[in-house]
Amino acid sequence: WYELAEFSQRRPWLVIVTGLTLLLVLAVPALDMRIGSADAGNGPTALTSRRAYDLLTEGFGPGFNGPLAVVVDTRGATDPSAVDQLVTDLREQPGVARVAPPVFNPAGDTGIITIIPTTSPQSSETQDLVHRLRKDVVPPALAGSGVEASIGGPTAAFIDIGDRISSRLPIFFLVVIGVSMLLLAIVFRSLLVPLQAAVMNVLSIAAAYGVLVAVFQWGWLSHLFGIDRTGPIESFLPMMLFAVLFGLSTDYEVFLMSRIHEAWLEGRGSRASVSHGSATTSRVISAAAGIMVVVFLSFTLSDSRIVKEFGLGLAVAVFVDATIIRMLLVPAITGLLGRANWYMPAWIDRRLPRLSLEMPQPVPSEQTATPVETD
Repeated sequence: WYELAEFSQRRPWLVIVTGLTLLLVLAVPALDMRIGSADAGNGPTALTSRRAYDLLTEGFGPGFNGPLAVVVDTRGATDPSAVDQLVTDLREQPGVARVAPPVFNPAGDTGIITIIPTTSPQSSETQDLVHRLRKDVVPPALAGSGVEASIGGPTAAFIDIGDRISSRLPIFFLVVIGVSMLLLAIVFRSLLVPLQAAVMNVLSIAAAYGVLVAVFQWGWLSHLFGIDRTGPIESFLPMMLFAVLFGLSTDYEVFLMSRIHEAWLEGRGSRASVSHGSATTSRVISAAAGIMVVVFLSFTLSDSRIVKEFGLGLAVAVFVDATIIRMLLVPAITGLLGRANWYMPAWIDRRLPRLSLEMPQPVPSEQTATPVETD
């Protein structure tokens, strides 16, 4: 491990460019990530739910597995006939296979219109259809009639959940990254160490996202994980993976950088400190990561698509973080920055609380007198 750290510092630009290129290649598919909710059609063919799904699809079309329910409320209507116009407009929409006549309650003031899409519940076309109906079809058809309508059902509900989570992800990411950087700045009294940690953590997570998209959404090597039908990435998975993986990556960062910082405080040079820190921590980091990778990969043996996604994402991120990032990129970048790693403007340093991970240096105690017995 010492020699690997020395090599990373002797050829920093080669290591940095090669490592970043590899991480970016792994992360590129994440740009095409479509979050949603997989349906029963993604389950193993041995499951009864999968066989039932396929039979319904074969007999009635893929949309029959995820109908949309339009609830109409005519209690305040001035023109109840607008419901009939709505049914007509719905039947004319592309992506709609059939529209059932409205079924009203005994009071006749609330009804349900069932829509069968032409595409499956998890399809992006179905998601676009729900958005289009809500925005461009239902409001004009009922304008001025006093009739109120809402589009629901399990398919629409899962679409709404995905949209809601997607809209909150940037805020979630910024909070996690910001709090982590603040804590690292307090511990290491540095501006660049927290920034480097945040960038490296995000890159490892992005690589995991990219692999998930390539396998579960694009279908690359999906047969190795028992996946015979592609679909979206589960809506809650990016958020959960980010939280777990950012914590694990930050843990590795603190473990490695604290040893480097200790060596620096002891008076070793920048290069010697990096090599010493890497040599003393890489064995433990690699062993811990190896155990976690094996455990997480075992998740892919599950019949559940969600468990497979979670396990593969965790395994990829931990492997990438413990190898490409902690063994190569961090030593190369830290060695290249040298003394700048530990730079902190005085006005910021004065405002941050004091918290140190290093053992305090022993302070010699004053020599005490030995009591003498007297008569």
